[in-house]
Amino acid sequence: MHIVFIGYGKTSQRVAKQLFAQGHQISTISRSPKTDRFAQHYTQDIHALDLSQLAPIDWVYVLLSPDQSSVEGYQQTYVDSVAPIVAALASHPVKKVVVVSSTRVYGENAGQKIDDDHPVQPMDEQGHLLWEMERLWQQAYPEQSIIIRPSGIYGDSIARMCKLAKNTSIYPNTHWSNRIHVDDLAGFLAYLTALPQHQPSYIVTNAQPTLLHEVLEWFQQQLALPQLTVAHPERVSGKRLYATHLQQSGFQLQHADCFQDYAALLAQQSD
Repeated sequence: MHIVFIGYGKTSQRVAKQLFAQGHQISTISRSPKTDRFAQHYTQDIHALDLSQLAPIDWVYVLLSPDQSSVEGYQQTYVDSVAPIVAALASHPVKKVVVVSSTRVYGENAGQKIDDDHPVQPMDEQGHLLWEMERLWQQAYPEQSIIIRPSGIYGDSIARMCKLAKNTSIYPNTHWSNRIHVDDLAGFLAYLTALPQHQPSYIVTNAQPTLLHEVLEWFQQQLALPQLTVAHPERVSGKRLYATHLQQSGFQLQHADCFQDYAALLAQQSD
């Protein structure tokens, strides 16, 4: 297949490399020049996209990220880009369009359990804009679109968590958080091409909701730092995510336990 990535960052690169290894032809669209030899790269503005010179496109991955997390940034990057991309794809025999969104479309914030059957109810402007993007893609490609909603992507750096652990002595409340390793996200995105049938959307998480203050406490213990206290443990925020569609697909996570990853990275850091 000829697979095109619209937006080519670290996640796209991981997916593209896997799909190239499987024998697929890879093209990428990005704002800055790229050099990976396994793909043909095009530098274009997604709001004025021209795909007329590309070979017929079979699959499309859309992985965009705004320069700013403001409402304006979300509007421009996620919503305003749909129409020009759809227009540019109109002459191609597109079988699937995989659009990476976010679990931010679920607005619950009191520790509720959320799975793929849960209705989408955004609570902030950015969440509403992500949902609008999803709906626009589903309207344009009602049978071909697959919406991906990852949670708390992490990778090979623990610098941010170590800094938080060092600087946090009081945590405000009990807050649920969810994670997915970038390699598992990329692995699942590549895995979709092998599935004979697809769900319209997938939450992508390791299905192990954790309390954020307990994660920080774990780092504090490993780093021999003073332990934090929770100011209002009775106040619960966040949500507990479960990737039911992903689990039903047969995909196996390679990073099911974030603490194992954190421990390995800490060990590397101390070597």
